[in-house]
Amino acid sequence: MGEQQRPVHVYRGGCLESVHEVDIAVVDCNGKILFSYGDPNRPTFARSSMKPFQAVPILETGAAKYFSFDAADIALFCSSHNGEAIHRSRVLSLLETVGKDETSLQCGTHIPRDLDSYKNLIRDGKDLTPVFSNCSGKHTGMLATCVYLNEEAKTYRELDHPHQQRILNVISTICDFNPESIGIGVDGCGVPVHQLPLNHIAMGFARLSQPDKMMDQIYVQSLKKIRDSMMAYPEMVAGTNRFDTDLMKTFDGEIVAKAGAEGVQCIGLADSGLGIAIKVEDGNGRAASVAAMKVLKELNIGDEKEHHMLQSYIEPAVKNMSGNVVGKITAEFQLENKEFA
Repeated sequence: MGEQQRPVHVYRGGCLESVHEVDIAVVDCNGKILFSYGDPNRPTFARSSMKPFQAVPILETGAAKYFSFDAADIALFCSSHNGEAIHRSRVLSLLETVGKDETSLQCGTHIPRDLDSYKNLIRDGKDLTPVFSNCSGKHTGMLATCVYLNEEAKTYRELDHPHQQRILNVISTICDFNPESIGIGVDGCGVPVHQLPLNHIAMGFARLSQPDKMMDQIYVQSLKKIRDSMMAYPEMVAGTNRFDTDLMKTFDGEIVAKAGAEGVQCIGLADSGLGIAIKVEDGNGRAASVAAMKVLKELNIGDEKEHHMLQSYIEPAVKNMSGNVVGKITAEFQLENKEFA
C-alpha cells in the first residue's frame, strides 16, 4: 500500500501479526468528500450506525410527545446498549408506558456485554429475555410508534410495514440517496438494514451533527433532538467501557457517535458539521475505534488531555489470557485531503 498509506496493524511483541484494511469518508453536509482513505464510496451496511435515523419517525409521528418520552429515552432508542440494569429497567418502563411487555419485542436475545448481569441471571436460574438484547431500545421505539398510530404491531419489523417504509424514506432523505438504490438486508435483530455508499452514510452524520445546514429543512428538529439526547445521555447509547459512550463523554457536546456491527463507526462533529464514516473491511470491530481516533487526530479534533483520556482506544493493548500486555493495535494510515488532491 506504500509507506504513507498503512492501515490498522496488530502487533504481538514487536512483530506484525495482523492487518485490518479500512475505508473512510469525511464529508460535509452537502456530501462533498473532504478527506478519505481506501474507498469512500464503498457500498456499506451501516448496521446499528443507522439507529439515530431509525429513531426519527418516533418524533416525526408525534409518538414521542404523546408518550412523553424524554431525552434519555430517545438516546436509548438509538442505542446498542450493554444490557446493564439502567438499560433494562428503562426498556421495561417504556414498554409499560406503551401498554406492552417483553413478549412484544421481536429483537431476539443474546448474552449481554454486561457479563455481571448475565452471571446474576444464571445464579437466579432465569433465562435471557429480549430486554437484554442490545437492540431492545430500538425495537421499543418502533413498537411505541406503531401503538400510537394504531398500526399492526406484530409485523412491525417487516420491510413492507408502514413503519419500516417511514424509516426507509428518512434514511433516503437524510443521506441523499435514491430509496430504490438502497440495498436491503436483515439485521441481527430482525429488522431491515440499509446499504448505502460510505460517503452518503457520512453525509447523514454530518447532517445529524448540524441539522440546520440541510437545504431541505425536513427532519431538522427531530435530528436536533436525537443529537442532543445522544450527547446528553451517552451512557444510554452504549454503556460502561464502550467507545461511543466514552467518546461523547470526553467531547461533551462536540461529538455524536454511533458504532455498527461488522466494523462500522460513524461520527458527527457538532462544531464543524462534518460527518465521518468508517468501515473495517474484514468486519473486525477492534479496528474501528482505533481508526476513528486516528481520523480525529488527523483532523486536529481534541487536545492532549482528551486524547489521554481516550488512550485505550488510540492504541489498545493486546493481552493474553492472564491479562498481561503482549502487543498493541495501531492505526498507521494517513487521510487523503480531497480538497487539494
